[in-house]
Amino acid sequence: MARAPFPPAPPPSPAPVPGAAQPVRPGMPQGQRKENLDRRTLVVGRGISVQGTIQDAERLVVEGTVESSMIHAQELQVAHGGMFRGEVEVEDADLAGTIDGTLTVRGSLTIRATGRLLGKAKCRRLQVEDGGQVTGHLEMITGTAPLPAGLDTPAPAAAPEEPETI
Repeated sequence: MARAPFPPAPPPSPAPVPGAAQPVRPGMPQGQRKENLDRRTLVVGRGISVQGTIQDAERLVVEGTVESSMIHAQELQVAHGGMFRGEVEVEDADLAGTIDGTLTVRGSLTIRATGRLLGKAKCRRLQVEDGGQVTGHLEMITGTAPLPAGLDTPAPAAAPEEPETI
């Protein structure tokens, strides 16, 4: 039994014209559209599993499953139903699915109502929506804040605090 040939490929989209309206992607705030389109983004779609090393992706969107020993990226987004297993170090992370492993976020970590964080995590800023889950070890990254204008000497340093375990 012969299989029907693949349908012809659609014609290529015309190149964007400077100053012209760009396509709108639903659910993405206006300010993030251009920024995200200019970044090297890897999307692992629903039902897709990836194992191994991911390099040079500035933004990683996980809708399926990713297993990796170490990933460095600017942004990690794990969608509802998505699963990331392994170790990842990012600037910002948005978690609506599950991360099982070690997560280091130098900036902001947001755990949505459907998000689950299992294992070990470090972050500078944390936001957990009602229903979001953290199971394991959570450590807040602290640093010295810049001095307000007009102050010549820093305040005396406080004794280091122990990491918070949840």
